[in-house]
Amino acid sequence: MRVLDIAEVAQRTGLPASTLRYYEEKGLIASIGRRGLKRLFDPGVFERLALVAIGRAAGFSLDEIKLMFAPDGRPNIDRRMLSDKADALDRRISELSAMRDGLRHAAACPAPSHMECPTFRRLLRAATSGSIAPPERTTPKRMP
Repeated sequence: MRVLDIAEVAQRTGLPASTLRYYEEKGLIASIGRRGLKRLFDPGVFERLALVAIGRAAGFSLDEIKLMFAPDGRPNIDRRMLSDKADALDRRISELSAMRDGLRHAAACPAPSHMECPTFRRLLRAATSGSIAPPERTTPKRMP
């Protein structure tokens, strides 16, 4: 088994060493030792980091992603959690599609003012009613 130091993992994944240390602190990855001051990882870290990347891209928090691993580090993904996230993504896609369509209409609307455009006014009402949600936070709350 080839052992990789943190610099090699960072270089091959494009993740800063600080992110790798943070992921280790959160329990998402685990080093297997040290060479001097550098953390060492086994090659399986790439699969774990790939799962973390997929989870992040899907909008899961790091805490939710951590739940996708068994205590021994192997993936143990709750299918219900995946289904619930897919449903949430469907809702967000619908919201974003409606927003896109409203913005495209407003950009080409022949009304003298956006405030006179019924479609733009509906978009404003949706925003004030809370039916247009801001995007979910996708970055970790703290990065060293």
